[in-house]
Amino acid sequence: MYRSTIQSVSKKALAYSLAFTLAAFPVVNATQALAAPAASSARSSLAAEALAPVQYRIDARLDENNMRIKGSETVTYRNTSNDTLQEIVFHTFADANRSKATQTSMFERNNEEIQKENPQKKPEDFLGSIDIRSAAADGQSLVFSNSNQALTVELKQELKPGEAVTVEIGFEVKIPYGMQRLSYYKDIINGAHWFPVMSVYDENKHEWDRTKYSKTFESDYYVSSDFEVHFNVPEAYQMLMPGNITTQADPKEPGRKIVTARADNTREFVFFASPNYKVESVTRDGLTVEYYYSDNMPGKKKLVDGYIDTAFEAISFFSEKYGKYPYSEFRIAESYVEGVAVEFARVIQMGQIQPNSDPAHDYVFVHEIAHQWFHALIGNSSETESFLDEGLADFSKVYFAEKQGDDLNGFKSIQIDDVSWIDKPIASTNTEVGDMESPTFYNKGRQAIYQLYRMVGEDKFDSFMQEYFKRYEYKNATIQGLLQTIQDTLDDEARKEMDTILHDSDFVLKPEYQLSEAEAAAYWHEQFKNTYHSSLTQVPNLPSETMSRIVDKALQGEPLTIVLSDQAVGKAKEQQQTILSKLEGTLGIMGTPYEVISDRQTLKNILKKELGTSNIIAIGNYKTNGLIQALKPGIIQKSEAIGFDWKNKLNQKTSSGAYVIKHPYNQNRLLLHIFWNDEALSSNAVELFAEQMLRGISFSSDFYQYYVLDKAGSIATDKKITNPMSKLFAED
Repeated sequence: MYRSTIQSVSKKALAYSLAFTLAAFPVVNATQALAAPAASSARSSLAAEALAPVQYRIDARLDENNMRIKGSETVTYRNTSNDTLQEIVFHTFADANRSKATQTSMFERNNEEIQKENPQKKPEDFLGSIDIRSAAADGQSLVFSNSNQALTVELKQELKPGEAVTVEIGFEVKIPYGMQRLSYYKDIINGAHWFPVMSVYDENKHEWDRTKYSKTFESDYYVSSDFEVHFNVPEAYQMLMPGNITTQADPKEPGRKIVTARADNTREFVFFASPNYKVESVTRDGLTVEYYYSDNMPGKKKLVDGYIDTAFEAISFFSEKYGKYPYSEFRIAESYVEGVAVEFARVIQMGQIQPNSDPAHDYVFVHEIAHQWFHALIGNSSETESFLDEGLADFSKVYFAEKQGDDLNGFKSIQIDDVSWIDKPIASTNTEVGDMESPTFYNKGRQAIYQLYRMVGEDKFDSFMQEYFKRYEYKNATIQGLLQTIQDTLDDEARKEMDTILHDSDFVLKPEYQLSEAEAAAYWHEQFKNTYHSSLTQVPNLPSETMSRIVDKALQGEPLTIVLSDQAVGKAKEQQQTILSKLEGTLGIMGTPYEVISDRQTLKNILKKELGTSNIIAIGNYKTNGLIQALKPGIIQKSEAIGFDWKNKLNQKTSSGAYVIKHPYNQNRLLLHIFWNDEALSSNAVELFAEQMLRGISFSSDFYQYYVLDKAGSIATDKKITNPMSKLFAED
């Protein structure tokens, strides 16, 4: 999974924000039918090498009018433990949607916006559930209970090691409206966690995993299983599922069809459905990649084709480095989810493709593909050891970028990470890290893997990863298993060091593997340069006069001059210096060159020549700033182009703010005036004034043309253009 948690542009959070913008093994025959139970009885002995430990046959019907699923599943479970079992347990994660108290919180902001746009929807419409109607074996009802997202089925007879039992379960699901892993919104249904799925039995603890789904992160932990799923849906619906998909008309009900998917050795089974999906399908060297998307803008097919090309490249890279992708298909589902991309087995879920998307450099996309190795093929408990999937997937996306020759998104992006402020061990559980899962599992985790890579070299690292894949393909790995593989393929010292790294709350990358100060400065400059450009191109026909564009122009190499009020005195002069320091700090992090002028005579000498070719940020009361006084007639005229009533706004007592116009002497340059109208700002408004100044020139906020603040420092009026990225950076 990749979740955007960007809240501000600080040095500590920079790595995550920029990463967002800029984010010989057996082949499974996907067309093979799910094997029937070995005997008609609900209990039998099954050869471990012949069948997966769990086999599902599911028959489901979508009630698209009421957004419900009625289903029945026949599940054959083989006891692979050494314990004798009296009961079997299923996860019913759809019940996480029964109340807001248990529903995952990462979509709360999205759902709040959706509710505003759809006031007719009631709070209960955003909730869902799964109700278990029956449980039986051999035609006899079984005692069961479904509580706290766990379905417990009591067996008539004990289940000995090596034996299998077949149970039939009837269920009904209410799909919540809005955005969740299981949800519907507009014309797309997201179908994760929609049926009772077998829990993992821990024979060391002699208990079933009954973990409820995490409110803040992920709790996916499954056994690779064989699936045969028959889904009855309206004829117009396109249905995406893992595995080999076939379709036939419903012989009993005209206008409906039955979509069947067969997927062996598959860790989890999801679906996505829409009457408006268009499907692009490409086959190369025996692998078919399909993209299900809404054809809602010109040129979208070209972008989809680009994403399919990137998918082939990434799958080929990870197959070579780690182990062959064993399936004959891979599918991508476009949905309305924002700020989150999600991995499933043989399927990933992405947000809406944007007009200026860059498929070749969309590393959130590559991160999700990497999860096919570190989640789908090699499983783990994402509740207790998330590093094993998120850390390895995030390192893998960077590994891919590095070998693609992408200097900014390759290994430098790991070397630049500052994780010294994170006091959580990488081997923490979701509960232990709290809301620090992203920097802990992703950033700190990928640094741990990178340090191992640097210590042993690429060839030995790749050999270790191939052995890890060989040992745990279709199985569930643990951190101890990873460490043992390191010891067996590398040496005792490598294991010892990695063990320390994963459990040390103070781990930081070794200095010799970090960037030098000069390399770091150059990196940030290029990263900001690309980030501003990416942000500004998200809005077609964005006006020239936007405040953040003046920083973009400076990053691209155009000159930038800061002109202070040369006649400011006392309190105003002190405040001006405070504002300048804040601005210089931001420009300094970006590695942006600039000049500062505070002397009127110097200003007069260069006004028409040097300043005529420079972008300008003027600070202070217009009456005390020599530049504004000198260019006042042209400024007033240019202000009309953005609808800014200059004479009125700059003569309002107690007001302050900023506006940006085309330079009166040069149509290709900009002038940003950050002003206050009194002799000085009120003391309690200085910090708010500075915060809004930095927000105005940021790549992550909306694109301001002007804003006016009241005496308290709050926005009284403004003119801005919505930045599609801004909601992803908003504070919780």
